[in-house]
Amino acid sequence: MTHHTGVRQASQDDVAELVRLRALLFEDLGGDFFNPPSAGGGWRDALAAVLKEKLAEDDARILVVDGGDGLAACGIGTVEQWFPGPHSRNGRVGHVIGVVTDPAYRRRGHSRAIMRGLLDWFREREAVRVDLYASREGEPLYRELGFSDHPDPALYRRL
Repeated sequence: MTHHTGVRQASQDDVAELVRLRALLFEDLGGDFFNPPSAGGGWRDALAAVLKEKLAEDDARILVVDGGDGLAACGIGTVEQWFPGPHSRNGRVGHVIGVVTDPAYRRRGHSRAIMRGLLDWFREREAVRVDLYASREGEPLYRELGFSDHPDPALYRRL
């Protein structure tokens, strides 16, 4: 993998900071969908457990940039095996999940460096496509990196 300045793979020691940064992301997104008043704190423990598990598996890549006394930024990539088709020769689809930078470290290129590292990893994993949901702040960067509007209309249903 090409090394991008300051970007490294996360370790088990980063889990608490990864949870902190993900919580910041949901606060920024706000609203009842991303931050329902009923959520409580249990999701943080569940997230920590899944992060610990995913750090040991090869279908996920968690990249971080160190800050002064914790993490400045993080980003998660996963690759899923979907079903091949004419639009997807091997059915391997990448997902970028929660690229987030601590407010004190924004506008320094950390998200861009993390995204470049993730895109390299997706290429190594032979993903044919990478999907993401962009925040309003993140959208210009993603478009600059070659992302465009998805052809599928996105729908969801809570279970």
